[in-house]
Amino acid sequence: MATVKTKKTTKSKKASQIPVRYRVIGTRPIRHDGVDKVTGRAQYGADVQLAGLLHGGILRSPHAHARIRSIDTGKAAALPGVKAVITSADIGPVTDRVVDLGEGATRLQHLRDNILASGKALYQGHAVAAVAATSPHIAQEALRLIEVDYEVLPPVLDLREAMEAGAPLLHEDLHTDDLGTKSMQPSNIAKHLRFEKGDLEKGFKKADQIFEREFLTSMVHQGYIEPHNATAFWNADGRLAIWCSTQGGFTVRQQAAAILDLPVSSIKVIPMEIGGGFGGKIHVYLEPVAALLSKKSGKPVKLVMDRAEVFEATGPTSGSHIQVKIGARKDGRIVAAQAQLAYEAGAFPGSLVVCGMMCIFAPYDLEHQRIDGYDVLVTKPKTAPYRAPGATNAAFASETVLDEIAEWAGIDPLEIRRLNGAKEGTRRADGLVYPRIGFLETLGAARKHPHASAPLEGPNRGRGVASGFWFNVGLKSSVTAAVNSDGTVSLTEGTPDIGGTRTSVAMQLAEVLGLAAADVKPQVVDTDSVGYNDVTGGSRVTFATGLAAIEAARDIERQMAERAARLWGVPASKVKAAGGVYRHATDSKKKITFKELAARLDETGGPVVGKASLDTSASAGGGFGTHIVDVEVDPETGKVQILRYTAVQDVGKAIHPSYVEGQLQGGVAQGAGWALNEEYFYDDQGRLANASFLDYRMPTALDLPMIDTVLVEVPNPGHPFGVRGVGEVPIVPPPAALANAIYRAAGVRLRQLPMNPGRVLEAILTRDGKPPSKA
Repeated sequence: MATVKTKKTTKSKKASQIPVRYRVIGTRPIRHDGVDKVTGRAQYGADVQLAGLLHGGILRSPHAHARIRSIDTGKAAALPGVKAVITSADIGPVTDRVVDLGEGATRLQHLRDNILASGKALYQGHAVAAVAATSPHIAQEALRLIEVDYEVLPPVLDLREAMEAGAPLLHEDLHTDDLGTKSMQPSNIAKHLRFEKGDLEKGFKKADQIFEREFLTSMVHQGYIEPHNATAFWNADGRLAIWCSTQGGFTVRQQAAAILDLPVSSIKVIPMEIGGGFGGKIHVYLEPVAALLSKKSGKPVKLVMDRAEVFEATGPTSGSHIQVKIGARKDGRIVAAQAQLAYEAGAFPGSLVVCGMMCIFAPYDLEHQRIDGYDVLVTKPKTAPYRAPGATNAAFASETVLDEIAEWAGIDPLEIRRLNGAKEGTRRADGLVYPRIGFLETLGAARKHPHASAPLEGPNRGRGVASGFWFNVGLKSSVTAAVNSDGTVSLTEGTPDIGGTRTSVAMQLAEVLGLAAADVKPQVVDTDSVGYNDVTGGSRVTFATGLAAIEAARDIERQMAERAARLWGVPASKVKAAGGVYRHATDSKKKITFKELAARLDETGGPVVGKASLDTSASAGGGFGTHIVDVEVDPETGKVQILRYTAVQDVGKAIHPSYVEGQLQGGVAQGAGWALNEEYFYDDQGRLANASFLDYRMPTALDLPMIDTVLVEVPNPGHPFGVRGVGEVPIVPPPAALANAIYRAAGVRLRQLPMNPGRVLEAILTRDGKPPSKA
């Protein structure tokens, strides 16, 4: 059953079907951590204070590409108050291998070199040395005393130039993995991948028209408010404790163990509250450095980045160059689609180009496809995930071309998407066959929404439509849940909460046990206090950790039924549980509530603890969204004003509708910033010119209207409540939707992001929407 929800109404798409009624799921309780967050009592990474704490600082390369001839730390080490100075030489040699980063993987040597450069600095801001001192001021003075002899090398800033033979090499030992075969010559292209389905040439022969277009996007930052931080204490017994703001304590533990050559059992990671991440707080930057400084000094050491360091030295998302070729018939049917995606990896391999490849044509049922992807190194920071990494770039290209095809064929933009839309049984180019999905339902809900048919009056105004997809992930989650004597349940999780997941997971446990959401007391704990949990990312936590909570609740329910059976002197098979009440199967007089039974645990056998550890990878359901946007373009300045925005998304089942609506609105806001203003702006020497929130232009409340959300509920068959991840899909359609709206407002097609006023005005003046030769 598909259900369309707005904030005020619920409408069944099939009147003959009775919707499932829940006690907790679908309600809007106050979040469990709300009071601490709004009163300032929540503890973030920079709040950590330990006895004898030292303050660290990191010396960073001023050059985008330079060979490090020598580093002299003698003057810094001699400065009074300095307790430790380290370089990459302090890490020590280890056997190179592949390390899991939570979302992606990398060679250990590359991970280590990104922490502290060895041999070469590969981007402005690359860490070269670090100090620990008794005060932050002494630490900064010590950094100025470190002498580094650099041989400056040519930067490589344009990924198209980086792909050319003869381009300056970042790594002389890197050879392209070209469809499984290693290239003979070293290259800046780390990998070439391909997905293929059907017979591409056969498909193009059926086309009445073939559309070939090129698109460019720039690196953009996730824009989290809280800077990176880490505090580490390497104890005399060899145990290492790390306090940090991270999207995955276990991921930090794995990376730190690999870099420092320690067993994971010797490291405890305590995840603090996190002030935003969006994928940018998965990789480690400071944690191993703080650990080495602590080992050398014998004291706990804290490192906190300033805003410029965050921009220059941590992972933005990839800039890209995308070529799309689509063949269509006059009736709007797509008969063949081809794409080449080249994504910036930054200084080390590992862009998420494969995700862009998986998503670029994913909303559509296309018989003939070929998708090639290239992972390309440039002298910029190693890239990191950013909310549906790779998918936004890809959708900007494919959805803009699809809009152009709709205009050529004389078909409504929503109708051409419906005509070619994916459904249950559709196979993607990467091989996955869709189970029950809700893409067509999002198109139907968008068409019925008042926004789709509302008059758009006045000059220089236009309406755009675009759709998007994110596959979502499951991965591994563990929880424990202990029943308290007052009838509440203490829920222990290991996935950091960056989107309200304490509450969304607690609500699922409460639903199974027949409790109120407030009766579940969730907490996120350190890596020694709960079973293994993968990263908070890939829109997985409400789905995967929620599944673990459901299983733990079922474990509790089974044990509680056994306790009721003991009270009544009957077999456990005679006890049935429903809605928080345990009843005798045949004697209606025998019943007891969960809370009443909890008060009698001591007399029936002692504590009750439920637990679950699951790998949920096989059952995560992908999500689709369709967006409608109205804009007004100032023809004299090129400024784009968003007038109205509606985001429609298949959310599976909205556990906490307010959180889901917030996720959609947040994704739209970030996607709009990416579309219209945000970019990393480098000069020709590879120096970042806008490493602050003053110069890196993110949207404010003045730039955006109220964002309307429509929740379409097509249950995911892989989850008991139908949950799908919702956090990443909404960032995918905005750039394409805005590009399509700008075209209808100003008559120019823009194929380069950001579509800032200068670029829009240039296109208007020249009536030529082709991108310049360089990004």
